Amino acid sequence: MGTRDDEYDYLFKVVLIGDSGVGKSNLLSRFTRNDTIGVEFATRSIQVDGKTIKAQIWDTAGQERYRAITSAYYRGAVGALLVYDIAKHLTYENVERWLKELRDHADSNIVIMLVGNKSDLRHLRAVPTDEVRAFAEKNGLSFIETSALDSTNVEAAFQTILTEIYRIVSQKQMSDRRENDMSPSNNVVPIHVPPTTENKPKVQCCQNI
Repeated sequence: MGTRDDEYDYLFKVVLIGDSGVGKSNLLSRFTRNDTIGVEFATRSIQVDGKTIKAQIWDTAGQERYRAITSAYYRGAVGALLVYDIAKHLTYENVERWLKELRDHADSNIVIMLVGNKSDLRHLRAVPTDEVRAFAEKNGLSFIETSALDSTNVEAAFQTILTEIYRIVSQKQMSDRRENDMSPSNNVVPIHVPPTTENKPKVQCCQNI
């Protein structure tokens, strides 16, 4: 007997990356309502266009402290939340390094969202929003600021990236289906008459000799 959690139309793996201490585990815990911190991954299902999307969200569980994140962590991921702390500029400076790691190890079509966490610390802000927005646009990333502490935009961040992944995947499925619908008729045409017309003259030729 399967539980309702087992019933879904799509399963998407999303990874959380970024410097240690930026609040990745807290974001995961807020979204999945998982009380334990330091889990490898947690799941949550959402509805998009009447489809059930099950998100499997992976956390680094502190591995980034030792630069020990392996390519296996990224394998199969269709989305990534790249998190920095708006009150610590160094965590934002390291975004480029994390982006390079993503490009090196993850699928080239991975959907990436840049997340400025700890927006509740606006009085300590060290990273200007406009600067990040420009960086995100230049690198083709979506961008949002969140607070895992007071839940600001946490739901929106995950809903947005999962919806974007769903749209890309479902559009690809539709275009693949269209190509498959067209291909049988394309394949039939070339096979058709040429072999029979080539064979007949050869038979007549041999009879004449």
